Amino acid sequence: MPVAVVTGGSKGLGRALALALAERGWSLVLTARGAGELAEAGRAAEGLGGVVRTVAGDVADAGHRGAVVAAARALGGVDLLVNNASALGASPLVTLAGLDTAGLRTALETNVVAAHGLVRQALPLLRAAPAGAVVSVSSDAAVEAYPTWGGYGVSKAALDHWSAVLGVEEPGLRVWAVDPGDLRTELYRAAVPDDPDEAGRPEPESVVPAFLRLLDERPASGRYTAAALLEAAVDGAGR
Repeated sequence: MPVAVVTGGSKGLGRALALALAERGWSLVLTARGAGELAEAGRAAEGLGGVVRTVAGDVADAGHRGAVVAAARALGGVDLLVNNASALGASPLVTLAGLDTAGLRTALETNVVAAHGLVRQALPLLRAAPAGAVVSVSSDAAVEAYPTWGGYGVSKAALDHWSAVLGVEEPGLRVWAVDPGDLRTELYRAAVPDDPDEAGRPEPESVVPAFLRLLDERPASGRYTAAALLEAAVDGAGR
């Protein structure tokens, strides 16, 4: 069975994607900081038939990243690595003038440096996989100048470029940065707790088919949006 590592796998998009992969027969290594929620997500994935290992901890910690890769190696390797864990830098969000350097550092450490460190440790396993792939969850804040989203957006823009360079340097892999769009998640709620439009935002499960399409069709490495992937899938089904 193929093995996927999913960071931030205890809730939101990470959990939704993990459950979808479990339904497809993937083995999973899930990591997140909250041990209780992570264990529950692991049980849910196991209930769908997946072989699951949960490793609670912070992806910004190098020792934890090593434990995650070791767990995947014990399951047979790494076919897919999903960099989904994210930090805002400030909750609720603030302007750049109000964002202290510690907050910006946290966003960069979690969203970029941790992804880099995890991929570096997993790279031999990804290269050895029949169809190795890295998915990094991006944001429209990486390409649009939204007030108060600056620190988070900067980190995601850096993640996008890091993904683009890795895709060029590792032509045997697929490296995709994916903007899932605005979703109803705890991260968004923490960012904008008083958003009157929260109830109208789609659930994370709604964009999982976009990620699965990447795995099924393996397009070239690059940046994609879930909306475009879903639209293309509908158009293709209609022809």
